[in-house]
Amino acid sequence: MYALAIIRFRKPIEQVLPVVDGHRAYLASLKEQGLLLASGPLDPRNGGALLLRVPDDAVDATLDAVRDNDPYIKANVAQYELLPWNPVLGKEGLDQL
Repeated sequence: MYALAIIRFRKPIEQVLPVVDGHRAYLASLKEQGLLLASGPLDPRNGGALLLRVPDDAVDATLDAVRDNDPYIKANVAQYELLPWNPVLGKEGLDQL
């Protein structure tokens, strides 16, 4: 199963910037675990998006953990929208990542 995570800043960018390095280090750990396929800021920079691969038997628990352990959430500067996603077209390409 795949999922999209939309991150929206709840605070002005000046309050988000001090947390960015911790957030990016956290994303690097998700990538090492094989959960994160891609990530990046939105344009304009009012949040970001993640493309995740999550275990079929633990979708909700995995997504909750991804959100809850993000330094952005711990610092209360952002909110997540978690969207489990079952791609049809292009799934074989994603599966190769």
